[in-house]
Formats: sequence, structure tokens, C-alpha cells
Amino acid sequence: MIKRWKIATASEQEVAALHKELQVHPMISRLLVQRGIKDFETARLFFRPDPSHLHDPFLMKDMDKAVLRILQAFERKEKILVYGDYDVDGTTAVASMFQFIRQLHPQAEFYIPHRYREGYGISQAGIDYAANNAFKLVISLDCGIKSVDLITQAAEKGIDFIVCDHHLPDEQLPPAFAILNPKQKDCPYPFKELCGCGVGFKLMMALAGRLGLSSESYWRYIDLVVTAIAADIVPVSGENRVLAYFGLKKINENPSPGIQALMNLAAVQQKIHSQNLVFVIAPRINAAGRMDDAQTAVQLFLQPDVETAMEFARQLQVNNDERKEADSQITIEALEQLKQDPDNHLKKSTLVYKDTWHKGVVGIVASRLIETYYRPTIVLTKSGDYVAGSARSVAGFNLYEAIHACREWLLGYGGHFAAAGMTLLPENIPAFAQAFENAVAARIQPEQLTPEIQIDAEINFSEVNTSLYRILQQMEPFGPENMRPVFVARKVKNTGYSKMVKEQHIRFALRQNNNTLNGIGFHLKHLFPMVDSNDWLDVVFTLDENEYNGQVNLQLRVLDVQPHSES
Repeated sequence: MIKRWKIATASEQEVAALHKELQVHPMISRLLVQRGIKDFETARLFFRPDPSHLHDPFLMKDMDKAVLRILQAFERKEKILVYGDYDVDGTTAVASMFQFIRQLHPQAEFYIPHRYREGYGISQAGIDYAANNAFKLVISLDCGIKSVDLITQAAEKGIDFIVCDHHLPDEQLPPAFAILNPKQKDCPYPFKELCGCGVGFKLMMALAGRLGLSSESYWRYIDLVVTAIAADIVPVSGENRVLAYFGLKKINENPSPGIQALMNLAAVQQKIHSQNLVFVIAPRINAAGRMDDAQTAVQLFLQPDVETAMEFARQLQVNNDERKEADSQITIEALEQLKQDPDNHLKKSTLVYKDTWHKGVVGIVASRLIETYYRPTIVLTKSGDYVAGSARSVAGFNLYEAIHACREWLLGYGGHFAAAGMTLLPENIPAFAQAFENAVAARIQPEQLTPEIQIDAEINFSEVNTSLYRILQQMEPFGPENMRPVFVARKVKNTGYSKMVKEQHIRFALRQNNNTLNGIGFHLKHLFPMVDSNDWLDVVFTLDENEYNGQVNLQLRVLDVQPHSES
């Protein structure tokens, strides 16, 4: 699949001014300006995160009310239920909040809804459980902001809710005792992009301050917070950057038993980066809720030592292996379905359905299909008497808007710009598929059907050295709004030593003028004929280190190659 390359721009005047102030490699100044860092003080805060940079939690709307209500529950010896979603953000939030509360107040339990029996967020079964077991206070994490009817029902049963959420609120808010969500229109909290676990962290921070506890009482959960930040793909800027920086530091120096157990099973040897959390740790945590019961993930994080945590980590590993097998098999079946459709090549969207597919992996399969057919995609399967599915979008296309346009064929739907879920009757699948195709075709721009690589800057091989790489490493943690820098080098040539490895990947040996660099390009075998020719090439890459036989060398992590163009 040919990709579009989009190179970022920056004001040359601002780059020069920052370079003069910082006296660092000009490329670093350019990268910083592109990230909105244009003076010495902002750069200092960026490169030297400090816990003192975190905002006062009491700036968040309703924080004072939430703290007072929890202290009241302590005083009255009321039962508190810590309730959260079944994904990484929800389970890490519940694990940290439950442990924090339980140390102060033994009358606390936690509750994670079952993905298939109860669905996302606050459930009827959850409200019934709280009522039947005499809970007077529920602290919901990573969910609740849209649960107007169920929280109303809870209030009628004498149950107060403190909602800690980060999803965009609707016009009507639930009648909770307190709502902690920086995205509320009238919330003055300075940073709006906390994840659910991050909002919970701020509540623990406020409680500790009011009770005169040390920062260690909540800081010990910082490695769970960074895991949630990475998995939930929230911006790694502002307060999230501080939390992620110290969370990664804790994981690499003194991880909690649960995180250490997952690292042991994944055989992680090197230093952990955000990318490891996204691709190695998070899928194992998510697998619990996808394949079985997410309570296993919470139990993992409650264990006091690595030995007992390993029991739960092994169960997550089994869940993850089952998840991988299921999504691999379903992807093969879905691709075969698409090959059998004579009109597939004419379509602007993808919709596939089979009643036996596992509901827990259809979202992953949708993402996999986009790797082959780059267009908005829905994967449907049977769920009881109904059909349920997950949708994934391509860059820049508003998926939620397209699904909203097809709502007459749906029983329910929800989501956001890039991902969504829906339920419908089996007999409505053909009509919904056609309506979705029409909605996408009417809205999508031709260029949105070609994947785009965002490139930070053009660079010459002569500028690539260990000194530059060391400063780039200090820009971590990477993530949205601070992605790992991507470079393009023009007019390079194969030295003759580039070769295929393991039938899928390319080991690069490239020359530009008198400078030679080696690199690796995963799953780029289709580009090898171009690389193996004697033609000039343009190559897109990030910088990486390769350790081999005890030696560490700088290398290119190649993302794409195209014939050289002067433009």
C-alpha cells in the first residue's frame, strides 16, 4: 500500500530564536517548536518534569465535595464500592483507588462489570449489587458520565455516586453526588486530557492532602497510571507528561508486583518505554476483559509480591494467547469474505459479519483489516439475539458521524471520532451495510483512503549521531502530541548489502554521500525490489539502538521507502 508522506513545518524564525537560547542541535530546536515549545522556560519544564508541576487537585470542579463525602463515609463506617470499566484504564484505576481506600477504610470492595453479561460502564447488575449489599457510596472510575438513568436509580435507592471520568459529557449530567471530569464545561481544572486512572489519581492526591498523608500513599500507584496513559492513547503533554515520566521511572526502577509479573512473563529485558506498555503490557491486561473476566486484572495489581502476582499474570497470559489466536483466525476469515465480494474494490468502507466470531476481538480485527484495506471498517458478530460490532476509522475521518447517519438501522451505538460500537437486529445487517457505505462515500475525501506518515523533518545522514540520539531520548515519554520523531533522508542508495531477513523484513545498509547507516524495516518485504535496485531512494525512519554481541550501535528503524523525488 503506497503511503502519503506529510512533512511538518515550523517557523524558521522561531527555530532560530530557540536554537540561540538553548544552544542545542538545530534539529532539536525544530522538533521542540513543532511541539509548541518556543522558549527556555517551556523547554526546561519539558525536559525536566517534576512532581511540583502537577496541578492542585482541588482546582477540579466538585473535588472538595468528593473528598468530604468520602471522609463522611469513613466516619460513618459506610460501605464503599469502587467501580470501574473492564479495560486497562478502568482496571488500573480500580486497583489503585481500591488499595488506597482499603488502607484507610476496611469496608470497601471493588466491582468490574462483565463485558458480555453487563456491557460497558455502569450496569443494572452493578446497581443491584450495590443496593443488595448495602453500599452507600460508589466511586466510579473511567465510566459514569453518561449513565444518567442508572445513577438516578441508585440515588433513589440511597446510594451516592462520585463519578471520576474523562469521557466527553453530554448536555445532561447524571445526578451524582460529585462529578470529577476536567472536560465538564464549567470545570476550571487547567489540564483537560487526564485518563480515567489519572482522574482517580487526583482524587487520591486530594484525599491524602486533606488527611495529612505522605505523597507515597498515592505515588506508589504511579506505574499503574502510566500504563493507563499509554493504553488509553491520551496526549502525553502537560500533566500527563509528568505522570508518564515518573510512572516509567518507577516501572524501570521499582515496579509494583503486578507489573513485574507481566514483565517476567513477557520476558522483557531492556528498559521499558511507552511503546512496551502499549504493545506488551496493555494487551495482556486487556485480554482479561476481552476473553473472560477483567477482575483477574485487578487481582493481579492487588497482590503483595511477585510470586502471588505470577498466578494471575499466567491467567492473563492464557487469555492473551486465546485472544491472539481468535483475532488471527477471524482476520483470515474476514479477509477471505472480502476477497469473495466482487464489488469489494469499488467500496469506500468495509463491513464483515459472521455469527460465530468472538465479540471480544472484533475491534482488533477491524484494525487489522484496515492494514490491508485502508478505509473505515466495521466487524459484526452475534451477541445473544442481537448483532454487535466494533468500528475503526482511518486518519482524519469522523467515524461516529457516519454511524450516526445510519442510526435508523441500529438499536444502539456509541463511540467517538476514531472508534465506535453498535448493536442491531440480524435482519438489518444488509440495510445497515449499504447505509454505512453511502454515509462514508458521501463524506470521505480521496486522500483519506491512503495511509499517511507524519514526518517531523528532513535530515542528512551526516547529522545522525549518538549525541543527537541521546537528546531525542530525553524527549521521552512519547505518545500523542509528542510522538517519537520521524525523519526523511533524501537521495540515498543501497550499498549492496541490504537483504531480506526471516522472509518478512529488510536489513538495510544505506549510503548518502560518504555516510553509511544500517537499519531494520519490519514487514517491508514488498519494498525489497525497489531497495535492491541501484536507484536513488528517499527513506523515512525513526532512530533506534541495536544491541548485538554486547555492542550497541545506532540504527534506522525504517518505516517506508519511495523512489527519490526532488519535490
